Amino acid sequence: MNVKYRVDLSQGEREELTAWSSAGKISARRLKRIHILLAAAADTDDETIASSIGVGGSTVYRTKRRFVEDGLDAALSEEPRPGAARKLSGRDEALLVATACSKPPPPATPLGLAERSLLQAPPEGRKRCVTQADGHAERTAALAMIEKRADRPNPITLGADKGYDAQDFVTSCAP
Repeated sequence: MNVKYRVDLSQGEREELTAWSSAGKISARRLKRIHILLAAAADTDDETIASSIGVGGSTVYRTKRRFVEDGLDAALSEEPRPGAARKLSGRDEALLVATACSKPPPPATPLGLAERSLLQAPPEGRKRCVTQADGHAERTAALAMIEKRADRPNPITLGADKGYDAQDFVTSCAP
């Protein structure tokens, strides 16, 4: 930062900046740039401006440089920020938000076989066996099947939990 930029505001520019600084809604960055330009026009040194406004010395330098080289509007506006380009345009972003916040459409396909069988009444002589989803559904269903077939003389084979943690359960069910 070897170059020192001197900010000389015309009376019109000074009045415009003063009016903007007392205006209601203005972005914090724009307000800080306004204060930087007003302080620089009053011949305040860069370090004092930076510490009193709460910005870095490079922000003061860049704001003064943009004013001298490009004018008042350029000094107060945002420069493009580095980084990846936006993936969505403003219109696409609005559509995405509207879609995410809207009610989902009805299912496009009819109910599958499993859903239909749950809605239908069970066949004559059978009852529906629905278990509470508590992490032991297979064990509960296996105990219900064992109970129904307890009077059979031959052993029965049941599958439970694919053997992950079923060893104790199977051992407890053995006669």
